[in-house]
Amino acid sequence: MLEMVVKGLTVDPLTNMPIVILKDVRGNRALPIWIGNFEANAIALEMEQVTPPRPMTHDLIKNILEGINATVTRVVVNDLRDSTFYAQIFLLVGGEEVIVDSRPSDAIALALRVKAPIFVEEKVIDEAKVIDLSEAESGEEEESEQVKEWLENIKPEDFGKLEE
Repeated sequence: MLEMVVKGLTVDPLTNMPIVILKDVRGNRALPIWIGNFEANAIALEMEQVTPPRPMTHDLIKNILEGINATVTRVVVNDLRDSTFYAQIFLLVGGEEVIVDSRPSDAIALALRVKAPIFVEEKVIDEAKVIDLSEAESGEEEESEQVKEWLENIKPEDFGKLEE
């Protein structure tokens, strides 16, 4: 498994669909996942540390988990089937591990709220098209240009459809 962090959000220039970009913690690879508008908004709010006046869905889930003394230990993007990414949320509830099936966008939005690590299975990295960032030598600016250029040239069929 490869630990990743949310690098940012962008919009597919062809479909206007949001894309969350996961970047491995070593900084060598990035994985784009097409997501829905609501989930992109939930991720963006947390990344920008904006607190809505009332709890949003992912805040509610966090509150419920805290209320029952459950802890999110990690989220894992664990599969890619028929161009659809799958994820799991790993919970610790009463000393027992519980695994919950999830869309990657929901798992990521929750992970950001509870400060849980995000992982991607190697088989997903192997099957998905990722951008190799290891060639960027002059830091964030060059890396940002490389990601921008890469995003301008991708096609939706390169990575899959919007998660279901």
